[in-house]
Amino acid sequence: MISNFVTKRFHQRIDFMTQYLALNCELGLLIGEKHLLQGLVENMLKEDDVTAVAILDQNKNTLAGGNRILPGPFEQIRKNVFSSSGQDPLNWVGGMKKNKNPEIIGAVKITYSIQGITELINTMKIQVVFSTLALILVSCLIFYFISRSLVAPIVSLSETARKVSMGDRDVRAAAGTTPEIIRLSRAFNNMLDSLAQGRKTLVRTYEKLTRQQALVEVGKFSMMIAHEVKNPLGIIKSSLELIKSEFNIPDNNLLLSYAEEEIVRLNHLIESFLMFSKPAKPQFEKVDLNRLLEQIVMGFDIQSSMAEIKLDCRIPETKFEAQADFDLLTRGIGNIITNAYEANDRKGVVIISVVEHYKVDKTAHKWELFIQDQGPGISPEKKARIFDPFFTTKSTGTGLGLAFADQAIKAHGGNISIELPKSGGCCFCITLFSNIREPEVLKVYDTDIDS
Repeated sequence: MISNFVTKRFHQRIDFMTQYLALNCELGLLIGEKHLLQGLVENMLKEDDVTAVAILDQNKNTLAGGNRILPGPFEQIRKNVFSSSGQDPLNWVGGMKKNKNPEIIGAVKITYSIQGITELINTMKIQVVFSTLALILVSCLIFYFISRSLVAPIVSLSETARKVSMGDRDVRAAAGTTPEIIRLSRAFNNMLDSLAQGRKTLVRTYEKLTRQQALVEVGKFSMMIAHEVKNPLGIIKSSLELIKSEFNIPDNNLLLSYAEEEIVRLNHLIESFLMFSKPAKPQFEKVDLNRLLEQIVMGFDIQSSMAEIKLDCRIPETKFEAQADFDLLTRGIGNIITNAYEANDRKGVVIISVVEHYKVDKTAHKWELFIQDQGPGISPEKKARIFDPFFTTKSTGTGLGLAFADQAIKAHGGNISIELPKSGGCCFCITLFSNIREPEVLKVYDTDIDS
């Protein structure tokens, strides 16, 4: 389009100059003044692209002319010169006279080179091509950076999904920059959080089911022990007493003392199995937890009066009443204190303290009991399993004392946890509430084996 426009304008210019020359040389043709006509020719040759000019009379004889050397190709234009005598000059501009038979008195011919306009058009084409290429390149660069900013978050989400599929469940997607990507990233992260929470819930449920199954097996095993071992142990103990009586064996006989002690130990082990595997259903009644704890501590004080261990008790004088099973809770808390005694190797100090929490209206709400020993402590790996049945760090332990305590506390709607103070040892925290809550676990097992 630009080429056609420039070419048209170029030819219109040459046509106008030719028409102008024809108009100006009328007088010279009428009077035959060749010097005048030659001057017009020389002036015309000064124009760009004009290579030859000739002025002819009506007999086609050359009256004036000239040329100059220019590179081709060339084109030629010819215009007749009309006589304007007796006519209004404005009535024939460009040779268009009102008179139907105008008188031709001569002609002018101009030869011109079109190389300049051709080179100009070619230069313009090259410039347009390079401008177009530059525009395309800039557009591609802009598109690349824009698309990269849009696609990069999607690629990041894809990489995050790949890491999740490889097992990395802690990775999360970057926030992104555009509102849509931000919403997509948030939805993706919420999905991962939900999956992680669901997996934790599934793991906890599986652990509870595994624990339940283990306890059921313990119950069955305990019933079998009660049948197969408890009665023979009673017979053995009675037989030992008869032998001592019949043969007048003194009570301090070393071998018989060992045998009696082992019988007592085995009997205690069997009773622990039975107590843990089939606990009685809690019988709740109003109990003052502070006074209950005082009675437990008093019993331990009597047992350890001749030992090196001391109890440092900090029990409030106020009442803290809650619905609880006195005997079940006593055995549970007693097992925790017994564990502290054994961790201290029956020496040193066991710290027992109570913290009461109250509501806004100053009514009792939460009761926390802390039992801290001065033992060697426990590793974080073992801490996670401390309340599992049969897990113990002692060479002579059954691994049921803390498990029973955990079972008893949860049957009261409370919870029990263990902390590792910087000063050493272990600190058990028992939390109970003034009003009995829905128990987390109520382990009452039935079995088809008669006890």
